[in-house]
Amino acid sequence: MRMKKWMGIALTVLATQPALADASASSPSRLPLLLIGASYAEGKTPFNNGLAPLGGISVGLGSYLSVGQALTRNPLLPGYVINEGQAGATTFARSYCAPGASTCGPATWDSYSTQLQKALARVAVPPGFNTYNARYVVIMPPNDCLHADAFGVPQSSTQPCTAAQINQVADRLIAVGNQARAAGLTPIYGSMPGYKQLDLPLFRSLYGLAWVIGEADYNTMRAVTSSRIRSEVPGAVVLDIWRDFAHIGDGIHPTPETARRAAHAIAQAVLLRDHAH
Repeated sequence: MRMKKWMGIALTVLATQPALADASASSPSRLPLLLIGASYAEGKTPFNNGLAPLGGISVGLGSYLSVGQALTRNPLLPGYVINEGQAGATTFARSYCAPGASTCGPATWDSYSTQLQKALARVAVPPGFNTYNARYVVIMPPNDCLHADAFGVPQSSTQPCTAAQINQVADRLIAVGNQARAAGLTPIYGSMPGYKQLDLPLFRSLYGLAWVIGEADYNTMRAVTSSRIRSEVPGAVVLDIWRDFAHIGDGIHPTPETARRAAHAIAQAVLLRDHAH
């Protein structure tokens, strides 16, 4: 079954090669692809002058293929990926709170807005530095509301998000998409996996979390964020990149094959937009 799936992907790649051969080096799909997000974008936690959330550990102790890494290897794209994602990130900047600790920090995560600013700086064109050698930014799902360590305060003082807080997650995702649009880029959002594709109780037990989001709240956040992005970020692309999602055994992070499929879906969408316009 797996071989059949990869044969299908290979045939798709081969069928697209003539289009690639005709693509100009300045076509949007041939330019650097910006990427922001949490662990689906990048498997490493950020270091802040020697300090890092979770001690600087990587997903899978480094044996992990993020979608960002998979995009650099996808044959449909040139491999120019500016990845400012941070494993564990939320849409807002926050301090790391160790399980059971009464205080948080000093290690921190950047907000999605800051991640985007950093990514844009990598491709800013001189002398004005207000135009960019990129046309797309991929925005991957955040940790917001998923678990007790997603608030920047001690886990003991947190509780599952309210409906208003879920809408605030959508607000921040919309804001960063419109920030990208203002810079002349098209935002491409990767949707959240389906709840039943994950095993969040397993994730909770492995990572020592006080609680994880329940199924009803997860499904609400998944639906609210996708629908509001589509209606409030003009021109945004929202992709279902997680078909046949499988995790690496920790309940939440994708297997290498899953990450490669997600990257391929993104690459196809970017390439097709070249020829649609």
